[in-house]
Amino acid sequence: WDGAVRDLARADRTLARIIRQHPGLHLARRGEPFTTLARAIVGQQISVKAAESVWGRFSTCCGELSPKAVLRRRATTLRACGLSDRKVEYIRDLAQHIVSGRVDPARYAEQDDEEIIAELIDIRGIGRWTAEMFLIFNLLRPNVLPLDDLGLLKAVSLNYFDGAPMTGKGARAQVTALAAAWEPWRSVATWYLWRSLDPLPVEY
Repeated sequence: WDGAVRDLARADRTLARIIRQHPGLHLARRGEPFTTLARAIVGQQISVKAAESVWGRFSTCCGELSPKAVLRRRATTLRACGLSDRKVEYIRDLAQHIVSGRVDPARYAEQDDEEIIAELIDIRGIGRWTAEMFLIFNLLRPNVLPLDDLGLLKAVSLNYFDGAPMTGKGARAQVTALAAAWEPWRSVATWYLWRSLDPLPVEY
């Protein structure tokens, strides 16, 4: 992390300023792969407070947060935790992918980012953005650039383009070009740009 910060500060004066404003912070891994992905599904389209409440009931219901434990629970039991029918389907599909070996976290060390993304988006309810957040926050992959992340686009707009809206394909091309200077630490650069909007790190 320290090496990435030094490289980014040398490569980009704007990032150097943001880094100086947020000393002592760094990204930390949280949770096992299944837990992180299931939690992301639970939190879709509801408030953080509501997601925490549902997750607490879900955790209690399952006893242990493992794919096999989830598959042993009836759909009606999972719905009673506050999950919608669709989220029950998504979490069970995630669990089934892992139990069957179609998704195997033990292989991640040998797979590149795009291989892992391709596996994850095959799971119902997981799109590219969720897969990229997983790469950043759970696997700590250093060079992810989540071009669909609204926070990143807003931070780039405010810090590099005087607040001009970042919309459409042109915005993605602008961010990609700008991020060339951040390689191979685009995840770290993204994380600091998020801090420019919200000093408190989000945990996934």
